[in-house]
Amino acid sequence: MLPILYEDSSLLLINKPAGITVNRSDTTAGQETVQDFTDVYLQKELTPTVLPESTDSDEELSTDFYLRSGIVHRLDKETSGILIVAKSQDVFSALQGEFKERRVEKSYLALAHGKVTPMIGEINVPVGRLPWNRRQFGVVAGGRESLTKYSVVSYFRTADSRKEIVSLVELHPLTGRTHQIRVHLQYLGYPIFSDFLYAGRKTQREDRKLLERVFLHAAAIAFIHPTSKKRVSFAAPLPTELQSVMDQLVPMI
Repeated sequence: MLPILYEDSSLLLINKPAGITVNRSDTTAGQETVQDFTDVYLQKELTPTVLPESTDSDEELSTDFYLRSGIVHRLDKETSGILIVAKSQDVFSALQGEFKERRVEKSYLALAHGKVTPMIGEINVPVGRLPWNRRQFGVVAGGRESLTKYSVVSYFRTADSRKEIVSLVELHPLTGRTHQIRVHLQYLGYPIFSDFLYAGRKTQREDRKLLERVFLHAAAIAFIHPTSKKRVSFAAPLPTELQSVMDQLVPMI
């Protein structure tokens, strides 16, 4: 049973834990996914489907309500936080429309290496798959438009032997490219704590002594409710493993 933040007759909001993949694919055989959960929870009598691995955006996935099992968008496996699930085709289409028109406000929290400066800014560089490593994304010529606004919440030092400056950052992606926040922060020179793909081999190895997942959390979301037509907002608190890391940091005054 996945944690449920909110439910009504139109939609379901799940607080996804880290370590669970959202959609079934060729690589998730034998693993329980969010899609499997929604099929059972919403009592969908569907033939299990598999989504392609090549999709490069959480807003450009299949528009088929049944193929997606109602899941409107997605999060990386190691990212925790809010996911929206629609209970009908009409609600699904309306919410996907809001994502495409950039009317959904998404807020993430990340712990980044280094002292992120300036404290408020935006990152507007194209993101695409790396030609030499299809598993990773990066800032590449010909990549897709990608825009992330951010603000630094606070600076800290780690309590381990590194005594490194780290930044708690709130991020608002206006586009939905795969790995967008992770790539954008790495591009600025501030990779996310414990990011096994983008923080560097030595750094992530040291990070993972303290945290065995990427420090990225989908903390809040706001959108127009497809049924009530009123703007609604929801928040998901930091999971225990991320709060534990925060509790070990030393605030910089």
